[in-house]
Amino acid sequence: MIAKLPGGVTPEIWFQDEMRVGQKNPQVRQWAPTGTRPRQPADQRTSSGYVFGAVAPERGVGAAVVMPRANTRGMQEHLAEISRQVGSERHAILVMDQASWHTTESLRVPANISIVLLPPKSPELNPVEKVWQYLRQTFLSNRVFESYDMIVDACCDAWNIFMEMPETVTSISYRSWAAITTSP
Repeated sequence: MIAKLPGGVTPEIWFQDEMRVGQKNPQVRQWAPTGTRPRQPADQRTSSGYVFGAVAPERGVGAAVVMPRANTRGMQEHLAEISRQVGSERHAILVMDQASWHTTESLRVPANISIVLLPPKSPELNPVEKVWQYLRQTFLSNRVFESYDMIVDACCDAWNIFMEMPETVTSISYRSWAAITTSP
């Protein structure tokens, strides 16, 4: 795959996945004085959105879109956003799971992206799972969202703050087994 790239184009590994965020968010542990029981908000409404996110650990950058559903349309929008972030001087090797909207023939993959599918039932191989854990624990848990628009705003804010911390992006998502080296 790398040998077929035009001269001057640098390959880079990207990891991609989706996360559902909604009004029924998980609760996480929180610190409180001994002997107290802090209240954690809970909601029974069911509005939700999906964050399609991808990271390039070696550069500490990423691309994301928030969509109302996890489907081919959302994935197509996400591929377009990744393509914009990759640019013409690089080629993304996009590693992702085998969700149906990742493998459909109706998906149009931009020229600067090649897809590598992970084996079935192997989320531990995708570092974006750790990104979702970080975003939930740091920005998105123990909250009640009044509407879908509030869910979208919270997801966008969390992702944008995360992208302002390239060293954290790299720390969470870098895997030595998935690095492209230039040594002989």
